[in-house]
Amino acid sequence: MRIPKIALLLAFLPFAVYAQQPGGGMATPVKNAHFKQADADGNGSLSRAEMEAHMPKLAKDFEAVDTNHDGQVSREELRTFMKAKRAALKQKGSERFKQADTDGNGTLSREEAEKGMPRLVKNFDAIDTNKDGQISPDEIRAYMKDRMKSRKGGAGAGMR
Repeated sequence: MRIPKIALLLAFLPFAVYAQQPGGGMATPVKNAHFKQADADGNGSLSRAEMEAHMPKLAKDFEAVDTNHDGQVSREELRTFMKAKRAALKQKGSERFKQADTDGNGTLSREEAEKGMPRLVKNFDAIDTNKDGQISPDEIRAYMKDRMKSRKGGAGAGMR
């Protein structure tokens, strides 16, 4: 079974994107500036149309995000939804890693990665920063964080 690149990215996205910010708060995936930009009428919440225009992927989940069912998504509703989504993605990524780690040592050898997480193999040497022939969750997080930073900076690196 082939796993699309985006699925792999999403599985490890929580490791990479949601790092602690200075002051102890978690980084939020929807920055204030992005929320304000999407809030075209400036009322402090997002209508379905505003979400479809500015956050089309999230708009698919409008009903789930709009927990009080008032037809508007508040910043807090969006934050709560994204926090739950992050937790689910993090759990899924951890489970996939544990399944692939057949010897249970907390790291993946190239062979384990080939069998259980084949998309990692292509970048195995880049991920294995300490060059011990094993990749750890910390190394994967660091690699994904670097890839995300590169993509935001316009380098377009990402998983290939």
